Amino acid sequence: MKMLTNIWRLILFGFLCTVFPSMEPMRTGAIKLHRTQPTERISGSAGDVLDDDPVGRLKVFVYELPSKYNKKILQKDQRCLTHMFAAEIFMHRFLLSSAVRTLNPEEADWFYTPVYTTCDLTPNGLPLPFKSPRMMRSAIQLISSNWPYWNRSEGADHFFLVPHDFGACFHYQEEKAIERGILPLLQRATLVQTFGQRNHVCLKEGSITIPPYAPPQKMQAHLIDEKTPRSIFVYFRGLFYDVGNDPEGGYYARGARAAVWENFKDNPLFDVSTKHPTTYYEDMQRAIFCLCPLGWAPWSPRLVEAVIFGCIPVIIADDIVLPFADAIPWEEIGVFVDEKDVPNLDTILTSIPVEVILRKQRLLANPSMKQAMLFPQPAQPGDAFHQVLNGLARKLPHDRSMVYLKPGQKILNWTAGPIGDLKPW
Repeated sequence: MKMLTNIWRLILFGFLCTVFPSMEPMRTGAIKLHRTQPTERISGSAGDVLDDDPVGRLKVFVYELPSKYNKKILQKDQRCLTHMFAAEIFMHRFLLSSAVRTLNPEEADWFYTPVYTTCDLTPNGLPLPFKSPRMMRSAIQLISSNWPYWNRSEGADHFFLVPHDFGACFHYQEEKAIERGILPLLQRATLVQTFGQRNHVCLKEGSITIPPYAPPQKMQAHLIDEKTPRSIFVYFRGLFYDVGNDPEGGYYARGARAAVWENFKDNPLFDVSTKHPTTYYEDMQRAIFCLCPLGWAPWSPRLVEAVIFGCIPVIIADDIVLPFADAIPWEEIGVFVDEKDVPNLDTILTSIPVEVILRKQRLLANPSMKQAMLFPQPAQPGDAFHQVLNGLARKLPHDRSMVYLKPGQKILNWTAGPIGDLKPW
């Protein structure tokens, strides 16, 4: 029986390498990306939502803050434009020239406060969130003092970009993020964040989950010949253990990455390693399945890269809330594997019928799918910027009894939270 299973795996792998020649160019936004042939449109409401045009459905007022909250921070470190948290910068730029922007706050449906809370980087390029709570509090104090709109709703008609590992909990370690909780002053606002996990302290109801930023131009520079076959069955590059932060092991990625390495490092169907080669993007274009396991947080840019390069994402992160889940049918384009089932990954993936794999590939090839995962410059219809606006538009009209406070009513506690957060920024 084991021999027959191995023979079937080899037959399946050989067949897929034949039917999945890599890709032909397609245009996504201002750059060329790839798609497989043929494509298939998402059926039903999901496809319609993905193609929604938010223009004319909402108006956004952008607060003009002193440059110390955004532009001056970026001037100090241009790396902020290319790291995975850069959506907060590009969303600001997009809104300034967007057709949904209004200069009249009295007609606005939503209010946006441009604060670059992730642009404080270590020499290695990792964001330090320790100043972020004070910076955000300072910005909110400013808008509440200079405009009347925050005070009438305590932020219920405001949205904020918080693309940290654990969103507005402002810490990169989950245990400490949970201990901190969401910044109290943001409890009524709509949070637009990369972090998404069901039943988690750091994801409040009504948040909009977005993809992390992945540089479109960088991906453009690594396209390979469209006739290249997909000769890798399963691909992954990244850490399996984080000895520096988790010396005893088992806590990082809840042991899921360690299980990948321990079970499949010698499996010929699995191309997994800690080495991050210069051919990383090219290799993804040669792969059929790309592992997207949790790390310290459940999300990573691998999800975006997999979709862009037509590699079926294998999502290993229990209870994850994926980007634009009301518009992108993740169950149809990806494969979900429970963390406890990682030791059975080979059986799970080789048991997927060929016709199912082919359909996932066709759906992944849909230009709308790829477009929705990107923050291109300049913005393009259907991209991630527009998906955020679609999410905000779907929340309208505001329920006035829930959004606007009665005269003299106060809900938020300005003195709540860790003492360090209350210091001036």
